[in-house]
Amino acid sequence: MPETLLKELSKQGRVGLLLPEPDIPVKPIGKLLGENNLRSEPPPLPEVDQPTVVRHFVRLSQLNYSVDTHFYPLGSCTMKHNPKVNEEAARLNGFAFLHPLQDEETVQGILRLMKELERMLCEIGGMDACTLQGAAGAQGEFIGLLLVRAWHKHKGEEEKRTRILVPDSAHGTNPASAARCGFIVENVPSGSDGCIDLIALEKALMPNEKGQLPAAVMVTNPNTLGKFEREIVKVAELTHKAGALLYYDGANLNAVMGKAKPGHMGCDIMHFNLHKTFSTPHGGGGPGSGPVAVKAFLEPFLPVPVIEENEGKLRLSYDRPLSVGRVHSFYGNVLVAVRAYTYIMSMGKEGLLKVTEDAVLNANYLMHKLAQIFPVAFPGLCKHEFVLSLRQFKRETGVRTWDIAKRLLDYGFYAPTVYFPITVEEAMMVEPTETESKETLNAFAKALENIAIEARDNPELVQTAPHKTPVGRLDEAKAARELKVRW
Repeated sequence: MPETLLKELSKQGRVGLLLPEPDIPVKPIGKLLGENNLRSEPPPLPEVDQPTVVRHFVRLSQLNYSVDTHFYPLGSCTMKHNPKVNEEAARLNGFAFLHPLQDEETVQGILRLMKELERMLCEIGGMDACTLQGAAGAQGEFIGLLLVRAWHKHKGEEEKRTRILVPDSAHGTNPASAARCGFIVENVPSGSDGCIDLIALEKALMPNEKGQLPAAVMVTNPNTLGKFEREIVKVAELTHKAGALLYYDGANLNAVMGKAKPGHMGCDIMHFNLHKTFSTPHGGGGPGSGPVAVKAFLEPFLPVPVIEENEGKLRLSYDRPLSVGRVHSFYGNVLVAVRAYTYIMSMGKEGLLKVTEDAVLNANYLMHKLAQIFPVAFPGLCKHEFVLSLRQFKRETGVRTWDIAKRLLDYGFYAPTVYFPITVEEAMMVEPTETESKETLNAFAKALENIAIEARDNPELVQTAPHKTPVGRLDEAKAARELKVRW
């Protein structure tokens, strides 16, 4: 790990903090709030010693599930280990204490890191230009679709290019992102092999009864069934022949990174999930990061500001007449970019390739073990994840996928993704990632085997789970509306 490089970039970003602080007069609190709003006596707060406070919050943290404490097999989410060196890099003073309004001369280090990260992502994705401004995968999709709209507007076809085609095996946020951009969303079915039905796609690419044309096709490859789209090049050919663009959702890039590049598949736009593929923390609402990379012909449309270099100096350029404009305050979640940069530099080319190979190996190993308990929705080689179908099991026992997911909590495992994709009845989607050991995978499989036995012998035990957590089974709809953070 080139720690000296990171520290040097951090120092370059710290210069602005060494400027003298302005002399700002401090007003009395009464004048700021109003004398009538001040307390006449101290609030009745309990006096608690430090050990009691520390123990309270440590106990609360131990009740949480996290990738640091448990196996987190959420399908399509890539909840992998976050190396602690990433956190050390993000905590370097020159990165952590930057202010977004600093002069560009004082932030050359972070601009250099970001420019280098853009270059690395372009290399990994087989693309030509990149922006780091997407604050999450869904915002990356939003940016990509803004680029689609801008491209067709530039060609004078915005009025008739109104449709976005989304395969039913694509990532779940795609339809929402397309609708948010004002497009008409149309579903493309999968074939019996779990991949895009090319005949259905070709038909969908034709003008509809109103003469409306497709603007783009959004693909996830491998898809949410864990299948690699073997005909992806043909998909690209059909899409481009129809005058549409091909968008690649990078949610599952962890399965092909170093093996295949979306740009070589024929994709025009893609987003990365730094908080998935490149090991930065996510969950609980953030922080995420969804950089967007494009082929050269779309580079003029990227959002501003764009990092440009002139005579060795980096600057943020806003002079981009074809740009889709600003999409984020300042420049996105920059410390997530620092973590991803550290991860890529730590792993190197061979390390990233090993990540992919181990992720695919783990998924196939676990799939074959679990196939002895529940049917695999689409048998055969999978990539990073696979989908089980508990349809027949539910009919035989009355125990649902939801019940099994809850019972897994009693065994110390976070549940996989359930009831997605919606094309599989009683679906359970499992992604082990590359960071789990064989022992962990075996223990998870054994837990599911035990639960299957329980479901046949004592279904009520499973249907009323969990039994060992601080709270039992909740009314999910009510809990979402009436959040309670204590018990």
